[in-house]
Amino acid sequence: MSSNQQYPQYEYGYGNGSYEGSYDPYAQQTQPAPAPAPAPVPQQQWSSSRGSAPDPAGSRPTAGLDLPERSPIIEPGMQPAGLTAVLGLLLAGGAAIGSYGLLVPLLVLQAVTAAGWFRLNGMWPARQGIALAFLGGVVADVALLVAGRDNGPAAILGTLGVWVLLTLVLQLRSHAEPDERMYGLMATVTSAALAIVAAGHLAAEADAVTVGGVAVAVAIVARALPLPTVASVVVALLAGAGAGVAAGAVTGLGSAGALLGLAAAACALIGHRVASYDFPSRFVHMTAGVALPLAAAAPAVWILGRVLG
Repeated sequence: MSSNQQYPQYEYGYGNGSYEGSYDPYAQQTQPAPAPAPAPVPQQQWSSSRGSAPDPAGSRPTAGLDLPERSPIIEPGMQPAGLTAVLGLLLAGGAAIGSYGLLVPLLVLQAVTAAGWFRLNGMWPARQGIALAFLGGVVADVALLVAGRDNGPAAILGTLGVWVLLTLVLQLRSHAEPDERMYGLMATVTSAALAIVAAGHLAAEADAVTVGGVAVAVAIVARALPLPTVASVVVALLAGAGAGVAAGAVTGLGSAGALLGLAAAACALIGHRVASYDFPSRFVHMTAGVALPLAAAAPAVWILGRVLG
């Protein structure tokens, strides 16, 4: 083909202007083909009790996903608070009946505490760990019934020490990865410790358990009211102190019940806050959210009951 050959003229439009030039069909053969555009990454569907999208290992949030920005604190609502109140009133009524009347709601509290802590830490199902933690609480109850309230500290601390050692030995025999064994060890020890410490209700004076159970029940229901956080906490503490005064007047503790009720309510709010952390699922709220306030209040009921009694 002659170099003087004329090519047809074409007009190309760019935006509001135009460009007039020659079209050379041979020029396209020397130009490299444009690189294909990268395929868009589809937004992954994710569902987790902790609210984060899993990576291929399923443990860390995946980079690049348009995840919703949410607070890691989701407080249990009125329904878990109502169940906490019912269980607290059962503890209070059982204490008025006697040690064996208190034992039944206490076993329920220890079972829900053991299951709730594992679920709060994203470990489910963890049947062996839950069974081991609950068994620690049962052993502490039996030791208290045999040794009596006067030997309560020795029974609780002795059971706790034995269970920490037992859990450590069982984890050393595990064939899981080192990180998984460490997570399992910490979760099992903490769950067992909470279940064993909850036995403090059985070691405390009956009047103190009654006052503490009523105070926790009223404080947690007040905390679930639709109020600003600071106002809700203040109202819950005042409600717990007021319930302590009322229950103290019935049991014989008198005005000292206000201090015990205030302390039990404060510990219960700490347990309530722990159960609200890290995008919990509904099952977390119905286990840890129900049990942790009462389990956390057990030391205050035990210690102040002995001091004020």
